[in-house]
Amino acid sequence: MPLHLTRRAALLATLLTAAGAAHAGLVETIVAAKPSVLAVGTHDALDNPRFTFRGSGFVVGDGNLLVTNAHVLPDDGADSGNRRKTLAVVAPRVGSGEVRTASVVRIDRTHDLALLRFEGSPLAALRLAEPKNIHEGASIALMGFPIGSVLGLAPVTHRGIISSITAIALPPANARQLNERSVRALRDGAFELYQLDATAYPGNSGGPVLDADSGEVVGVVNMVLVRSTKESALSNPTGISYAIPARFVRELIEQPR
Repeated sequence: MPLHLTRRAALLATLLTAAGAAHAGLVETIVAAKPSVLAVGTHDALDNPRFTFRGSGFVVGDGNLLVTNAHVLPDDGADSGNRRKTLAVVAPRVGSGEVRTASVVRIDRTHDLALLRFEGSPLAALRLAEPKNIHEGASIALMGFPIGSVLGLAPVTHRGIISSITAIALPPANARQLNERSVRALRDGAFELYQLDATAYPGNSGGPVLDADSGEVVGVVNMVLVRSTKESALSNPTGISYAIPARFVRELIEQPR
């Protein structure tokens, strides 16, 4: 075989091997992470359906802590119009989901993050990536419940890359949240945010962005861009999503009580 063909064949074999290894890494990451990705919502034993989906979240810390977006939570931790409703998560279980009551530990409005504690036996916690290991171009997988419970409460994975590490300041979701702390955060300036070349949907909010190979959490899905309504996200997704860096999750967990 001519030398140039031999070299081309060797290069092709190397690329195929690398692609296969990357694919295997993602497969293992998905298998390991799925039991730690939960649905977040409210529960009412007398309602139909009993569980009302609001967003995604993932297990951290001691196995009974969960991180999600602050905007995923109801304004008062439950449904203001129905006092029977309680904050809850749906944990994975063979055949169906297991609803567990949850409570708010603390909220970081500036970075739109919330830390919850849920009842029951601990679940496998996801590891948080170190900031020094997160770079533009890194392969990522985001996991959650796109379009809520319409597709069923089984975690779905989308793959992409970190396309940019940019800066942004998050304004309060509504005027009631415009307090001294939020005004100070806006005055102090922007913070880093990850732009993802991966399509997320409204139900993905609060779900983890994982390093595709290591399975470590690099960020939390946030500020999903859609062109108009949630319904149009199915046919006209922008393909651009954003994530809050995991270092803010670590700071939230490590805050003194």
